[in-house]
Amino acid sequence: MPDDSSAEVMLAQEEGVICRGSGTRKEVEAAFGVGETQGTLVLTDRRLIYVHGGEKEEDLRIGAFSQKRLFFADVEDLDSVSMDAASLEIPIATIAGTAGKKVPGAAPKLEVKWSDHGIQRVSEFVQQVTGGSRKKNLNDWAAVIDKLRNKKIKILPLPPAPSVDELEGKVLAALGDMQEKGLFTIEEELEGRYNVKLDPDDVESACEKLASIGLVKNVSAKGEGPFYRKVSPLGEDDLGN
Repeated sequence: MPDDSSAEVMLAQEEGVICRGSGTRKEVEAAFGVGETQGTLVLTDRRLIYVHGGEKEEDLRIGAFSQKRLFFADVEDLDSVSMDAASLEIPIATIAGTAGKKVPGAAPKLEVKWSDHGIQRVSEFVQQVTGGSRKKNLNDWAAVIDKLRNKKIKILPLPPAPSVDELEGKVLAALGDMQEKGLFTIEEELEGRYNVKLDPDDVESACEKLASIGLVKNVSAKGEGPFYRKVSPLGEDDLGN
């Protein structure tokens, strides 16, 4: 674990997460869309942050004929966190216990018991984006949070990030939200943000250079891609695997 003088490190992120209290009453309320919000869940080496502010919308296709609307905050770095009244900030030191829940036919969940200025609280976070090539889900966060609480996890130092004046630095910034993104998505984000026209081959070359120095992973499934994701300093405990 880093000492208190070191910079806070983002470890994992999940977008489109439903946040609500736990228990039977909350399950009933949730069925009617009451008492819950959607946002982005961020884990750092010091905090669990549910970010509700600065929401964006995206339609997620489910099967051939249906889709659901996701609401999430785009958190590229800890300086871009936009908190509002519905957001939560849970210091790791205040967490009393966690439980990961994943059963067939139900969305993965993370339950967190924590102390808020002496008041015992329980919050439940429900994952909405599942399937694909994912090996880790929100329920897997419980074990990592427990390791952080008990100082039994090692945060790995990553190579220095390139300057945003370079294409590699711009690509790394676009991948700062730790989400898996295809080459077209990365190119589109960069062109919109920096008002430039990019060659797809140059963007792919920058991604592969970042992968070669250990800052980005090529996570393309067989026959698809290329897709890339920023490397987590969690090492073997990487929640993005």
